[in-house]
Amino acid sequence: MNGVGLRRVDGPAKLSGAAQYAGDVASAGALYAVLVTSSVPVGRLVELDRGGAARAPGVFRIFGPGDLPRLPPLPSPPLGHEVIGLEERISYEGQPIAVVLAETLQQAQQAASQVRASYADRADAVLFGDAPEVAPQGGHVLGAIDEATGDVAAGLAAAAIRVDETYTTADRHHSPIEPPATLAEWDGDQLTVHSSVQSAVIAQQTLAALFGIPPEQVRVVCPFVGGGFGCKGYVWPPQVLAAAAARATGRAVKLVLTRAQMFTLCGYQPATRQRVELGAASDGRLTALRHSSVNASSRVGDYVEHAPHSAAWLYDSPAIETHVRVERLDRAAPTPMRAPHEGPGMFALESAMDELAHRLDIDPVELRIRNEPEVDPSTGLPFSTRPLVECLRQGATRFGWAGRGPVCSMRDGDDLIGWGMAVATMDTFRSPSSARMHVDTDGHVTVTTGMQEIGTGLPAMVVSVAAETLGCRPEDVSVRHGDSEFPVHTGTMGSMSAMNLGSAVRAAAQEILGKLDAGGATDAPETGDTSSDDGRTLADRLAEAGLAELEAEGRWAPEESAGAFGRSAHYSIHTYGAIFVEVRVDVDLGLLRMPRLVGLYAAGRILNPLAAHSQMSGGAIWGYGQAVLEQSVFEPNLGRFLAKNLAGYIVPVNADIGEIDVSFVDDDDRQASAIGAKGIGELGAVGVSAAIANAVFHATGRRIRALPIRIHDLLDLGG
Repeated sequence: MNGVGLRRVDGPAKLSGAAQYAGDVASAGALYAVLVTSSVPVGRLVELDRGGAARAPGVFRIFGPGDLPRLPPLPSPPLGHEVIGLEERISYEGQPIAVVLAETLQQAQQAASQVRASYADRADAVLFGDAPEVAPQGGHVLGAIDEATGDVAAGLAAAAIRVDETYTTADRHHSPIEPPATLAEWDGDQLTVHSSVQSAVIAQQTLAALFGIPPEQVRVVCPFVGGGFGCKGYVWPPQVLAAAAARATGRAVKLVLTRAQMFTLCGYQPATRQRVELGAASDGRLTALRHSSVNASSRVGDYVEHAPHSAAWLYDSPAIETHVRVERLDRAAPTPMRAPHEGPGMFALESAMDELAHRLDIDPVELRIRNEPEVDPSTGLPFSTRPLVECLRQGATRFGWAGRGPVCSMRDGDDLIGWGMAVATMDTFRSPSSARMHVDTDGHVTVTTGMQEIGTGLPAMVVSVAAETLGCRPEDVSVRHGDSEFPVHTGTMGSMSAMNLGSAVRAAAQEILGKLDAGGATDAPETGDTSSDDGRTLADRLAEAGLAELEAEGRWAPEESAGAFGRSAHYSIHTYGAIFVEVRVDVDLGLLRMPRLVGLYAAGRILNPLAAHSQMSGGAIWGYGQAVLEQSVFEPNLGRFLAKNLAGYIVPVNADIGEIDVSFVDDDDRQASAIGAKGIGELGAVGVSAAIANAVFHATGRRIRALPIRIHDLLDLGG
């Protein structure tokens, strides 16, 4: 593609209101559902007084525990909560205990407010830090929970300099513009669901298993998602309750979560407590690395945040250990949130590396270059590509890192100035994907796939790959998407859609070209051209081959030898980046600002530079939020998240963000995917919080090891 990239092909539909989201879909005679949720974190529901609510205008039915058929147990994932129906046993505050159905939304809301619940066996919620650390289990485990290479104890003992510190990150919540919404309707044993999901096929298969019907009898429709960030990746209680209520009533049921309910019914990023131990020789080369993490989890979904994940491949060390544990607590289940695992984990590891650099009096960039591995230090596998040193050097030059003074040496009036940096990395998950391509008589190309447009511009990526492979104009390609009846796309999650789906689109286009060649058409145009050298277009080639139209279905999957999550058995495949930030801290007020950020990234072949730049800029803002603003406070007396709204949960706005300068180094990785692409959706959010914390130390001499960095952490700097 060219150096600019395509504008978003989904933009006109969104700007005009033609793009239909799950909450926009209407069905004649649909009932509106509103959830009644538990006000206690632990206990047993002994009475559900529905009398007044049942007599309210417009109320059709109120379901409580025992009123809906019990569904078979399924693990988490694919369920967000292992407790999915209406239960008497209360496992977390905000758990659904009743579903109110009425003819209008307002009637359902009014009736729900009149339902009264009584509880027994109430108890205080067990808080993070008070529960035993246990080994996580189930499908959330990315790999071995305890991994070791070499002798870490010996490496630490032999070290000239050691770092041994604990770092913490906060509970954080997804806050997409679109709340999760579901419209469920049965026609006999055929279930149709319009729902805001990040994977139509996961929702389809999960709902089929829950209701005991074949997957082909469940249709999930979701062309557009108004943001997800992980909270719409699994199947959560509201989707299941809407479908169950629709089956029980024989009418379509529409259920849309409130903003407050999103804080308990679609996951969040759990708090972590991480210990990083580093040993190094006097020249800065690591002798040992140990990274351990514990995260807040739930009794109804054993989610694990693999915070030490990247420690296994990032730095060259003869001895590496990682350990992961969870605390099972009386709270709703966490879930992946942009960027899971490496997002929290790299704050700890990159903060520790900065501490090591300071103690050794070695430049932080140079320290990382000295510890650059030739092969994966844990597995011995070669890297598919690894331009991290190039990112570090280009980023340092672009930022002007050579002008960095000593700690506490840079000041402008009342502002202390600090420069900090950190490395970013993400694992590369891969999964099967497919797409159908149709070329009509006039040469127009239609690509059909089950993927969702979640806000990242995937349709433009599909158009880019199709046009480039076929040699046609991007405006001659359109995309149909977001239906489980379309060719399967695993999901818009895990930073894997571009490489998986793009590879499938390329396969379909290559099959189209093969059929044209078999039909006697002239040679295909050079990649990126819009026509052959003699002016023949795709329509001309169809006519030349004697074909009225063509269709092909392309599929792509990781190689057969790939392991869990599509990991290669032959290469260590990851994405990388280097982040440099400047902060200013008001010496009297403790106010922290970030006037500029420079990020250099190696994330595979960039298919659409315009969209990629937007993604990485948004990721940088996301990382700023993690560093400075975002925290869901868990109130111990009530056993609940204190502020279930965007007044008490603060996210960045334009006024918070200074200049963001992001760019890419060349990184065409054909081991990762057929098109050389890898994932960028989450990489931009990684490392930013560590770079900011490291810059704060450089400005103030004060080391912050707990996120978010708060004003009171930076007071009394002038004393």
